[in-house]
Amino acid sequence: MYVQSATSEEPTVAATSTGPDFPIVIIGSGFAGIGMAIQLKKAGIYSFTMFERAGEIGGTWRDNTYPGAACDVPSHVYSFSFEPNANWERRYAESKEIQAYLLRCVEKYKLRPHLRLNTGIADASFDADTGLWTLTTSAGERVTARVVVSGVGGLVDPAPPNIKGLDTFAGELFHTARWNHDYDLTGKRVAVIGTGASAVQAVPAIAPKVGKLSVFQRSPAWVVPKRDRAISARAQRRFQRFPWVMRILRTLLYGFSELMGPIIFLNAPRLSKIGERMSERHLQASVSDPALRAKLRPDFQFGCKRMLISDDYWSTMERDNVELVTDAITEIRPGSVVTADGREHEVDAIVLATGFALGLATAPFPVTGLDALTLDEAWRGGAVAYKGVSVAGFPNYFIMMGPNTGPGHTSVLVFTESQINYIVQAVQQMITGKIKHMSVKQDVQDRYNAGLQDRMKHMVWSTGCSSWYLNDDGSNHALFPGLASEYCARTRTFKPAEYDIARV
Repeated sequence: MYVQSATSEEPTVAATSTGPDFPIVIIGSGFAGIGMAIQLKKAGIYSFTMFERAGEIGGTWRDNTYPGAACDVPSHVYSFSFEPNANWERRYAESKEIQAYLLRCVEKYKLRPHLRLNTGIADASFDADTGLWTLTTSAGERVTARVVVSGVGGLVDPAPPNIKGLDTFAGELFHTARWNHDYDLTGKRVAVIGTGASAVQAVPAIAPKVGKLSVFQRSPAWVVPKRDRAISARAQRRFQRFPWVMRILRTLLYGFSELMGPIIFLNAPRLSKIGERMSERHLQASVSDPALRAKLRPDFQFGCKRMLISDDYWSTMERDNVELVTDAITEIRPGSVVTADGREHEVDAIVLATGFALGLATAPFPVTGLDALTLDEAWRGGAVAYKGVSVAGFPNYFIMMGPNTGPGHTSVLVFTESQINYIVQAVQQMITGKIKHMSVKQDVQDRYNAGLQDRMKHMVWSTGCSSWYLNDDGSNHALFPGLASEYCARTRTFKPAEYDIARV
């Protein structure tokens, strides 16, 4: 059995009758994994190991370093509530600043001894007799754990587009999440394929330095002003001196996002019009050319696809060296991108701003639970989990940011911290109750998810536009159909009665 060694500062928790340790594996070291580790330590539980496939922690913010990369949630909400940061430099923190914040958390809470870097998990299987998970690492090592917490993020693995001839391109080709900082874009002819959340940040950042920028748009998006600005040194000193000011600011920002929620996710055209008018005013102020404005204005209801925020994306489209291309790409040749109108756009470099392989219906690696049931089999009809955290048939296995826990309107960390609290309660129940394993009851899970899917017909995502939120059958297993405050209330208390329990 593999167990993280306890240091002299970290007394091991007595957990089972078979030994002094309660081995826990945390997979991933982004916000979810780091937050989970910190709260386990705060609960006096130290026998955990964090497995990270990359060479450093950070997840999304380690990998996404493209020019302009930043959070689209205000900095004071996009941080742990238990670890506020008085020194954010901008209202919307850039990726390098968020990564620095996570590194400080790792050092402050002494997580390094618990980290196994450059070590991914390739397989996991559960043994009901022992109540243990056996995990195989990317190096072939076999380790066991009483509890597994999957903090595998969604914005990590790039999703390349399926375009004819992409592999024949002879110039420079990379994804925004794998930005080649050694390649100098100055004066180059550059194509950006995609106009989503990464593109609206990268395009304004690179446009001033490239020779010609061609932005290939498959469909437009609703964009609202970001109103980003630097946070003055004076304001930072005030936050340092009066932490309660930060708490009030965080509460106000969170409250405003909750108020905006129904405008963004409800299928209520009158509410959607509020967001549409806000975006249309921004478009009118940013773009003077009526023909260009028409190309940039969406024809679907506000909120149906991800709302984007930017102060300068639309105005960048009127630069002399920028062209918005709305004709579909038919193929890529060694030195060009060809569109449906027969035009050949000669380029030196292609930047793929095409999003991520989210894996909403598949496990991140083979996971086998009770009765040889695999997670892929359990999710054949779409990924489901009780409160997005527990899956029937997979005891002692908890998912961070699992099915139907994505927010469409507020900080994801509100959901993440609720899940952390829920999982810590579950682990404490296992320790104090001498529980060998527990699995959420199938009927509990079924009722919960039936309720979620029944509510989806009232959400704007079901109005007919295509988006990464939806499965091929049109069902939504990505977002939570409601306010974050509701989700927090649902996950506030772990209830053992909802689980099938086997004791030691």
